[in-house]
Amino acid sequence: MLLENESNNNQNEKKKKGRKPKLNNYFDEPEENAVRMYLSATTSEEKNKIYNEFLRYPLDKMISSIIRRYKLYRKDMNFEEIHIDTHSFLMTKIDKFRPSKEKKAYSYFGTICKNYLMGQILKDQKDMNRKVSYEDISADLHNAPDMIYHIDDDSIQTEDIINKFLTKLSDSINEKNISTQELKLGEALLEIFQNYNDKFESSNNNKFNKNVVLFEIREMTNLSTKEIRNSLRRYKKIYQEIVNDFLK
Repeated sequence: MLLENESNNNQNEKKKKGRKPKLNNYFDEPEENAVRMYLSATTSEEKNKIYNEFLRYPLDKMISSIIRRYKLYRKDMNFEEIHIDTHSFLMTKIDKFRPSKEKKAYSYFGTICKNYLMGQILKDQKDMNRKVSYEDISADLHNAPDMIYHIDDDSIQTEDIINKFLTKLSDSINEKNISTQELKLGEALLEIFQNYNDKFESSNNNKFNKNVVLFEIREMTNLSTKEIRNSLRRYKKIYQEIVNDFLK
């Protein structure tokens, strides 16, 4: 009898150890049903009511959990800003969920949020790399003695120089001895200077927005810093000839 009681106690102990604790899920069957109700609602008032009563909190909880669990933080944005941005994006995709596919809304929403956050982080990184790459070009070109041009004579009209430069530039890019890199740069310069009113800053020293111009050159040509510098020599000569003519 004693052995039987001991055996029963051991079995009960094993059952207790093997029993999984009941989880207090924030997105379970009631929330899945609420999503289906939201999708079938015909008025914005009804959708708002379902969202505010049944979906706002679990979606907030989900997004917070995803950001923290996967460390999907974005540069120059605090947690609240990331959260609001992600929640807003998710709400633009909620109507695309199809319950007929027998998939869980929880999985769909989680995938949407993770993909969006990772995509934004990659985009931020790409923009940062582009900015760093541009700053390298900008500093390199600005500091190169043969790449610095100044117009000291206030009597020279910028518009006259640019118009003359455009004419010479068009002739130059049609010459047979031009390289592929020089042609790319020449076409980019032609487009930029044809729209110089949008690129040049109105200032007393005739300076223009170098940051915008150099960034656009890099984007339009796909040339490296060295390639831009080498190709620019061809057009530097044209520029200097024009300025010298005006100064005579």
